[in-house]
Parts: sequence; C-alpha cells; structure tokens
Amino acid sequence: MTARLFEPLSLDGLTLPNRIIVAPMCQYSAHAGQAGDWHLMHLGQLAMSGAGLLTLEATAISPEARISPTDLGLYSDETELALGRVLDAVRLRAPIPIAIQINHAGRKASSRAPWDGGSQIEPEMPDGWRTEAPSAIAHGEGEVPPHALDSEGLKRIRDGFVETAKRALRIGIDGFELHGAHGYLLHQFLSPLSNQRTDDYGGSLANRMRFPLECFEAVREVVPAGKPVWMRVSATDWVEGGWTLDETVELAHALKRRGSAAIHVSTGGLSTRQEIPLSPGYQVPFAERVKAETGLTTIAVGLITEAAHAESILAEGKADAVSLARAMLYDPRWPWHAAAELGAQVSAPKQYWRCQPRQFKTLFRDTQFGQR
Repeated sequence: MTARLFEPLSLDGLTLPNRIIVAPMCQYSAHAGQAGDWHLMHLGQLAMSGAGLLTLEATAISPEARISPTDLGLYSDETELALGRVLDAVRLRAPIPIAIQINHAGRKASSRAPWDGGSQIEPEMPDGWRTEAPSAIAHGEGEVPPHALDSEGLKRIRDGFVETAKRALRIGIDGFELHGAHGYLLHQFLSPLSNQRTDDYGGSLANRMRFPLECFEAVREVVPAGKPVWMRVSATDWVEGGWTLDETVELAHALKRRGSAAIHVSTGGLSTRQEIPLSPGYQVPFAERVKAETGLTTIAVGLITEAAHAESILAEGKADAVSLARAMLYDPRWPWHAAAELGAQVSAPKQYWRCQPRQFKTLFRDTQFGQR
C-alpha cells in the first residue's frame, strides 16, 4: 500500500503529487521588497525537494505591510518583475506547484530581522515606519502603538490583498494562502487581545471575523475557479482571554462556506505573554479538531520532523497534509528520505538520478539510464 504521505491531494483544481508542503519561511533578504539571488538559491533547492507544494514566504501587500524592511513584497511592477524572474528560473528546472502566502504584518511590521534582535524599528528611525492595526495597542511593552485603521484604511488593505493576488496570477502562482496567523494583521482582527474596536469589526466573534473574511472573499473573487485559496490560522493565542480553538472552528466553517480549499492550522504569535508547551506535533490536536468538526481539508504543522510521525498523523485522520519549515531547511531532501523510509516514490531532477541509493532502486520516479 502507498504511504498516506505520498498519496496525491487535490486542492480545488490543483492536484499535489504528495501531501508534504514546504511551509512559508521568512528569509529577511529582499531589497525594497524585491526577490534576489538569495531567493533563487533558497527556493531552487526547496523546489527540488520532492515535496508536493512549495509555499513562498510571507509576501507583503505594500511596503508598510512588511514585517521588516528586508521582507519580500509583491506590490509594484518592480517586485513583480523580480519575483517573476526567480520563479521562472525555478520552474525551468523543478516543476513543483508553487503557492504564495499573502500578508500584512499589522502592528508587528517595522521590525528588525531576527538576527538583528527582531525588535521594533521606531517610526522616526531609518528604515522604520508607523504601523497600523485594528486598535492602537502595541505588540510589546515600550513599543510605539500602531495607528488604528479607519474605513478608508480597511478598504486600502482589502484592495492590497486583491492587487497582490492579481500580480501573483500574472507570474503563474498556483495556490493562494492568506496569512491569518502568528500575530499579523488578520490575526490581530480575530483576537480580542489586539482588537478592541467598537464598530462592526470588533467585539463579537462575527465582527472580529468580518475583516479577515472580507479579505478572503475579495481574493477568492479574483482568483479563477479551480485555483485554490485558503487561510493559515493560529488556533489559539496561548493566552487567557485570547483567540480560542472554539473560535477557530467557527472561522473554519465560515471559510468553508466561502469556498476555502483548505485551512492551515498553526498557533500563537500574537502576544508576548504566550506560554507554548513545545513537543513534537504539539499543534496537531488543533488541526485534528478543525478537520473533524468541519471536514475542511486540513494542513497540520509544528515540530513534525520524522517521516513515521508525519505518516501517522495522516494515517490516523488527524490532518490531510503536513507542512514542514525548519525541518526542510535542515534537510532540503526530507521528502526523498521520507519516501525511502516509507517505501514510496518521489520526483527528483534527472541531473540527480544517479545518486539514488542501491537499496532504493525505485525511489525516484520515471528514471531511465543508457547502457554506457
């Protein structure tokens, strides 16, 4: 029997060859939002990994939407041209489906890269800017509070998600993930810790879900039928009084009604007060409940590093796919090794066919060799 991990998965009209997804991973290496040589090297190696889907890092809808001044963006002709060049080169050698994660960082924008401390860059500092969010509540103690968005700002951001999606379509993106997790803008609207509005976008669960759902609907409307659109969510803030799993289930139902192809279930990132009990697969129970109660195709993520563990998650019906980030950075051939361990097959570039180990003679799909 084929390992569940290596069975195809359909997301609307897009069929993935297996259920291993390369998760979005910020690289903090763009110049003025533009992808460059680092992205070509980084995405190139991941595209040859044998995974079923490669997801681009959080991609900003405007300069102010970037997490850091060196974040990737897709909001201008220059950023579109730069990313298009990178993806053209990647696809030429590695025909893997590619998704984009569309993002606005909200109050977590204007931050230094992690290796520079990750702290807020104040608006008056070089490379800094005033952030925006549902409410004028700072992310961390001592930070400059964000500007609370008005109706004009909400429209500008909705339109920004749409324009980024349109640019992504022009450069051949196959799947579209809205970033509603990890404390960024859409998550900030969902959580009562960061959203204390008194208008139609704050207060009740329906109101707090309104803006993320409006952004989803707007993107879904411009993306052609058959191309999947979904959202990544944090199922809990890990803080008392914050966003909860019960609310996540309600959001998943709402997304399903609006044509979401899947839901990508993570946790945390909104509050500096979070307390996360880390362990292998610690977020899988959240994905399991969402899948069980909604039937929506569910992607699990979080300290999934071993092939047997990933296979068990899918075989036991806890999720429909697994998403790997740091494990893929540590081992960009993780899907090859997982296929070898589980007795499955994976695609590999023909230039690498001869590295197939003797004990795994059928590991690489569709290989052929001459007699000389």
